[in-house]
Amino acid sequence: MPKPTAGDHFESLFEYAPISLWEEDYSGIKKIFDEWRKSGVTDLDRFLNDHPEEIDKTLRLIKVTHVNRETLNLFGAKSEKELLSSLDKIFRDEMRAHWHAELLALWNGEVSWAGDGINYRLDGEALHIRLHWRILPECESTWECVLVSIENITALKKAEARFHNLFEHAPISLWEEDYSAIKREFDSLRANGVTDLKSHLNSDPEAVRRFMDMIRVLEVNRKTLSLFEAKDKESLLANLGKVFRDEMGAHFKNELVDMWEGKTYYEREGINYSLTGEPVNVHLHWTLMPGHENDFEWVLVALQDVTARKKAEDYLRYLGTHDVMTGLYNRAFFEETLQDLEANRKDPVSFIIVDLNGLKTANDTLGHHAGDKLIRRAAEVLKASIENGSLAARIGGDEFILIMPNADEQKAKEMVERVESLVVMNNKYYREPELSVSIGDSTSAPGFSLLKFISLADDAMYQSKGLFHRRRRGDV
Repeated sequence: MPKPTAGDHFESLFEYAPISLWEEDYSGIKKIFDEWRKSGVTDLDRFLNDHPEEIDKTLRLIKVTHVNRETLNLFGAKSEKELLSSLDKIFRDEMRAHWHAELLALWNGEVSWAGDGINYRLDGEALHIRLHWRILPECESTWECVLVSIENITALKKAEARFHNLFEHAPISLWEEDYSAIKREFDSLRANGVTDLKSHLNSDPEAVRRFMDMIRVLEVNRKTLSLFEAKDKESLLANLGKVFRDEMGAHFKNELVDMWEGKTYYEREGINYSLTGEPVNVHLHWTLMPGHENDFEWVLVALQDVTARKKAEDYLRYLGTHDVMTGLYNRAFFEETLQDLEANRKDPVSFIIVDLNGLKTANDTLGHHAGDKLIRRAAEVLKASIENGSLAARIGGDEFILIMPNADEQKAKEMVERVESLVVMNNKYYREPELSVSIGDSTSAPGFSLLKFISLADDAMYQSKGLFHRRRRGDV
């Protein structure tokens, strides 16, 4: 058996290659380029944009001299003759876009090009392709021999489209981000001897903001635009300063420390803001994507909107600590506060007991709605009376207490007078029944429990109530 020649060997490599291969002749394109240059064309991109028909003209100048078996299989042709007679079915529509780019590469003297595009099988099915061409060295002056390879990447493109749709239509806010600038800053800090990032951030309050500005947002999905009330991606990215502000600085500081310590995943809760200024409570999942531990170039951030849950939690917390009728703190909160004050005792603490007069009479004669109205009016007075640091609680049906940390006897007396004056004012704005209260106060001193001084305030209130009842009998 005769030994195959080198030519036979390379012909077999071409013919049986597992990828689509084309031998083409671009000499016609070179000739028309020469004509355009002679006619004064210097900016081919502008020329093609002004004369798009020239793109189709150059496409028709491609001469295909030979294709291999994989090419026939890929494009569904029975023979090379059938394929070559149907090139207009293969090279059409979307191909013009990347052919434009190929022409610019040729015009600029490049001898090779690679890019993605779309061709068509003879049955009309679209093929996503990755195309490479190279003008062979011996033909660089004439462009008569060009080797083209076409890889079918349809499955890859479909997979990319599928995952893009999963990202785009996910029911949770997703962000693709680039943290590489933060990584470079970390490296710089380490090179300069910084070993404790938390201490470094504490010593430079502006550092956290600078780190935040280093984040580059690559992509966001539809849920993100909806969550932050942005009409499009551009308007969101242009207003990130409105989204990430205030409370975010504190939890981002902790995130930076986690990154510094090598964590590639963490979860936190925080507050962002919509573009309309509404707070958005979020549960954040931060993931440094595998393979990017050394450059931080790809980070996936998922934000779950937990605003409704937070509101429900806040409401339940409110119900657990407040009296529903009046909006004042309830007895449970009062007792918890008293325990905290006793455990962290710091005298003086003043207590004012306020008892609503005539509640039973109002209920019996005018109905419970009238009694409830009196209770709410008393609460209005107490809310208007208290200052920062003080609190008011309803601790019984008709009994209230004011707690005034760091308030001496003089301040307690002033508070009693304020309450009494506001009661008088309240009665000017409401019809009967008349709002009336009995008040007693006491101020703590070392050596006795706070409960002792609450009891003293209660005794003083009952003395006041006795005077009230004696006055009422005198009126009668």
